[in-house]
Amino acid sequence: MADFSAAAGIRSHEHKHLDGRVLAQRILDESIAAVGDLKSSGWATKIVSVTIGAVPAVDLYVRNQRRAADKTGILFEERRFPSDISEAEALAAIGAMNVDPSVTGIIVQRPVPDRLSIKFLQSAIHPLKDIEGMHPTSIGNIVYRELELAPCTALAAVELLRATGLDLRGLEVVIVGHSEIVGKPIAFLLMAEGATVTVCHHMTRNLSVHSRQADAVFVAVGKPGLLTGAMIKPGAAVIDVGINQIAGADGTAKTVGDADYPSCAEVAGWITPVPGGVGPVTVAILMRNAVVASRRQRDHYRRTFAAANS
Repeated sequence: MADFSAAAGIRSHEHKHLDGRVLAQRILDESIAAVGDLKSSGWATKIVSVTIGAVPAVDLYVRNQRRAADKTGILFEERRFPSDISEAEALAAIGAMNVDPSVTGIIVQRPVPDRLSIKFLQSAIHPLKDIEGMHPTSIGNIVYRELELAPCTALAAVELLRATGLDLRGLEVVIVGHSEIVGKPIAFLLMAEGATVTVCHHMTRNLSVHSRQADAVFVAVGKPGLLTGAMIKPGAAVIDVGINQIAGADGTAKTVGDADYPSCAEVAGWITPVPGGVGPVTVAILMRNAVVASRRQRDHYRRTFAAANS
């Protein structure tokens, strides 16, 4: 087994186990220092979380985000709207946050009611306050190697691969899943690093032919156990982005990923667990994105003020 701890600053608790919680803490520690610097310059970092309707899973996400914000010194405010809010009202609320200088980051929690377009709501957020990295401008910037405000889950997955110490330049990577919020952004991020990327999906013929050639496999399709040890090359890195609820042997709910962990761990050089892998890093990346957004807005207001008084 390769030893990646020195390169990544991560100590594995199990055989080949990439502990996302350790990487997340390192990112949060860096964000704590950055938030302190911003405060010393008179600029507070504040996230506003927008929830539409009542979805128990969303409440869990919001609690995790608030916890991370509290650790980092970032102000965190929840704004909840009823499920019957009109599109015009939702857009007006986002518009008000866009022009509020005390709000430096906005996140619209998913899912939203079916009659509302999450893409439309996300596009209404000003790009400077788009800490989820899902505004079309943020997505498009990845093509031009502007990677600081990339989609959180995609960036978290790539950071975990980077933590192995593998050289991403020329690395053969297969991504299983081509969603707009995970698969496609991962592909763009890795291409920006010089990796050779293959994207597979439900129309791909013989997935194993592709996955067994890869130095690293990302899987994000929402199908528990889809990727097995027989489908990966010995020593490959497996980054599991899937989150699925299944019934355990005792009948209780169990959270698993898209990779069959036991069989993949026997073959892989590195593998992320579910839970405890990509999830914690995603929340930490959200905090880091909030810092980036806050810093950009501070600099924007300073330039605007200087120009107005020159």
